[in-house]
Amino acid sequence: MAKNPVKITETVLRDGHQSLVATRMRISDMLPQLAALDAIGYNALEAWGGATFDTCLRFLNEDPWERLDILKKNLKTPIQMLLRGQNLLGYNHYSNDVVEKFVQKASAHGVGVFRIFDALNDIRNLRVAIDSALKCPEKPHVQGCLVYTISPVHTNESFVELAVELEKMGCHSVCIKDMSGLLKPYVAEDLVKKLKAAVKIPIELHTHCTSGFGHATYLKAIEAGVDIIDTALAPFSSDTSQPCTETMVAMLEGEERDTGLDRQAMTPISKYFLKVKQDLIKTFNLKGYFDVNPNVLDFQIPGGMLSNLANQLKEAGMEDKYQDLLDEMPRVRKDVGYPPLVTPSSQIVGTMATFNVMSGQRYKMVPNEFKDLARGKFGRTPVEVDRKFLTDTLGIAPEDIIEDCSIEDAKAKTFADFKEELKGKGYLNPTDEDVLSYALFPQVAEEFFKAHYKPITAYVKE
Repeated sequence: MAKNPVKITETVLRDGHQSLVATRMRISDMLPQLAALDAIGYNALEAWGGATFDTCLRFLNEDPWERLDILKKNLKTPIQMLLRGQNLLGYNHYSNDVVEKFVQKASAHGVGVFRIFDALNDIRNLRVAIDSALKCPEKPHVQGCLVYTISPVHTNESFVELAVELEKMGCHSVCIKDMSGLLKPYVAEDLVKKLKAAVKIPIELHTHCTSGFGHATYLKAIEAGVDIIDTALAPFSSDTSQPCTETMVAMLEGEERDTGLDRQAMTPISKYFLKVKQDLIKTFNLKGYFDVNPNVLDFQIPGGMLSNLANQLKEAGMEDKYQDLLDEMPRVRKDVGYPPLVTPSSQIVGTMATFNVMSGQRYKMVPNEFKDLARGKFGRTPVEVDRKFLTDTLGIAPEDIIEDCSIEDAKAKTFADFKEELKGKGYLNPTDEDVLSYALFPQVAEEFFKAHYKPITAYVKE
């Protein structure tokens, strides 16, 4: 056994299928292989959070909380979730008590590793979620993220400063979250070395193969001392997903950082998930594969979002404008202060760029979410947004510009507000979990509740 084995977090149950098959994997698809996955010896199994919560309710007829209960019952390996700080899993900032309650419930239902990030790398948006996770009686592992991006203002040194802050906040580890596959191998080597010199806690690296760098980036990061890497079993790896688990295990066999994991034991699991992938592609009429595109270095759109934007243009009969859209993305991102493109900023910037291209005139129609991002409602952007652009182009009144970009929103509904709202709709005795589902996705959750009679949340209004 290697003295310093690379640990592996397996993403087949979350980001693997989110990246390649629109998050459509069902709990029934996962159950037959949970015991086999549990026996491999992974650092963690990423299986909740991200888009899974929304997709369970909206498309799969599943209660995400029940999915988590089933996973917990069948796994000893820590279950990891992806959490968007003050946004939780939704697209708005939630009040502190909603964030606290969500984290407490997620921990109680089985989340053993909280990976917490903010789309703007604004540390204030992470504090409540991190503090809440650290206080959970189950003692979950709390991981803070550096959302990796490239721009004229982002440097490896600035990411190291953020990591030092996360360590001070009590995080047990730091993740370099490279959601668009922008991290080049030699840059990764430099970043990992600098992080290892600056912080004492373990460093994990998460990337996607969108640009083609993936496996090489991991190798250089491993040589530089990274502690953990995120990979997906072969059928759900590569393209816009993570590098392949079996490939990385084989690459390190017999070497100084050998993972010690049994690649042969992974083969039957992969064979099973290949059939699952084929079934999901057929059942949900999905593409299921995406070409490597090195130009992601310019437009920076996360993999899962590219297909959505292409689809929007197709539905509008404007497929020929796809390249125009890819060209417009960096311009809009610059205008709004170079935010990293990850949920929700990626959707906000992507939608604005799509409107610009479809209308043939820049900023003719401006969604409220874009105005909110520009005026500071989501936090501080890496570069201050030009005041003239805010007032003249976007039509934002000077008094609506949030000068200190404070994340405290007095208008944010509290947990009690959401509970009363749900009761007013006829759900007389909602569980805390149902209130949280409703807080995150009101319309989707309500439709789900209507379709699923539960004794504790009986829908009494016709």
